[in-house]
Amino acid sequence: MIAHQSKLPNVGTTIFTVMSALANEYKALNLSQGFPNYPSPQLLNDLVANAMNNGYNQYAPMAGNLDLRLAIANKFQQLYNTSYHPDTEITVTAGATQAIYTIISAFVKPNDEVLIFKPAYDCYQPAIEVNGGKTIAIQLSAPDYSVNWDEVASKISSKTKMIIINTPHNPSGTIWSEEDMLQLEKLTKDTNIIVLSDEVYEHIVFDGDQHHSACKFPDLKARSFITASFGKTFHNTGWKIGYCCAPEDLMNEFRKVHQFNVFSVNHPAQKGIADYMADAETYLGLNNFFQQKRDLFLNLIAESRFKFMPSKGTYFQVLDYSEITDEHDVDFAKRLTKEFKIASIPLSVFNENNKDDKVLRFCFAKTDETLIKASEILCRI
Repeated sequence: MIAHQSKLPNVGTTIFTVMSALANEYKALNLSQGFPNYPSPQLLNDLVANAMNNGYNQYAPMAGNLDLRLAIANKFQQLYNTSYHPDTEITVTAGATQAIYTIISAFVKPNDEVLIFKPAYDCYQPAIEVNGGKTIAIQLSAPDYSVNWDEVASKISSKTKMIIINTPHNPSGTIWSEEDMLQLEKLTKDTNIIVLSDEVYEHIVFDGDQHHSACKFPDLKARSFITASFGKTFHNTGWKIGYCCAPEDLMNEFRKVHQFNVFSVNHPAQKGIADYMADAETYLGLNNFFQQKRDLFLNLIAESRFKFMPSKGTYFQVLDYSEITDEHDVDFAKRLTKEFKIASIPLSVFNENNKDDKVLRFCFAKTDETLIKASEILCRI
C-alpha cells in the first residue's frame, strides 16, 4: 500500500448514497435523494435528439453553446431586470456542483476562510477544504432556520474570502427574504469578499413569495457568482447541465480553471435546452407544478404524528418527528427505510457537530401515486 495523507480525511460515503442503497436493498419508496421519478419532458428530449441529428455532436465552445447563453441572459433580463453578457459573464457547466467546485478552486487559497450556513448542501465544505481553505460555519436551527446577522458579522474577518449562500435552501425548504439579502449586501459592502449564491431552486418558490436573487441587489451582484441547474429545473438531473453568472472580472478567473477542469459540456443537451427555453412557461410554470405536489403531500399527512412548517421553496419538505421518538435522526431514517419501506434524509449530517433537531427531509418531486403511497406509510408511523 502506498503511504499517503488524505486531503479529505473526514469525508466518507455521502448520506445520499447510503440512504438510496438502503432504499434499493429494502425495496423502499425513495424520497431521500432530490430527483424526480417522472420523465424528462418529451419535447425537451425530442429537441436534444434533433440537436444530435443536426450536427451538435462535437465540442461546444468552452463557455457554452451561444444559443443557450443567450437564453440564460434573456431569462435574467425577463425575471430580474438585470443583464449578464453572454460572451463574458455566463458559463455553462456540468451541473451546479461543478460550478460551485470550480468557483471555490479559482479563488480560495490555503488558510482563506469561507462562511457557510448549516445545514448546508454537502459539496460546499469538502471543496473548501481540498483547496486549503477553512470553513467557518454558522449554524441555523429548526424550525425556521432564520439567520442571526449579528452572528454573521462576528464571523467575518480579514481572512474571509467568500460567503456561500443557498436560497431557496436545501435541505430546510426555507427562503431568504429581501431583508436577508440587504443585510448580506450591507455586511459585504466595501470588502473584497466574494459571494457564491447557490440558486438551483430559483424556480421553485411557493405561496406567491418571490425568489430574491443576488443579482437584484447591485452591490451584491458586483461580487457574486450565481449558480443554477437545468437538471433541477427540467426534471433530468442525470444530464448534469448547469451554469453560473458573474461580472466579467470574476468570470475570467472562473474560466481559467473551468477550461482545464471540464472545458466544455454536453453539446446536444445544451442546444436542446436552449431551444426548449424559447417558451418561458417551461420554467415559469414550475412554482405551480411543485406547489400542487407539496400541497398534496402535506394534506395527506396532516393527520400523521409528524409536525411541519410547509416548505417555502425547493422540492423538499422537512418533517419533525420529536413527538414520535427520541431516536437519533440517522437511526430513525434507517429504521423507517427498513421497517416501514420509506427512505428520507436525516438533517444532522448537514449540521455542525451533527446537531440533531429530530427532523427528516423528504423529496416531493415524485408522481402523485408515489406521494399517496408515501403519505399512507407516514400516517401509520
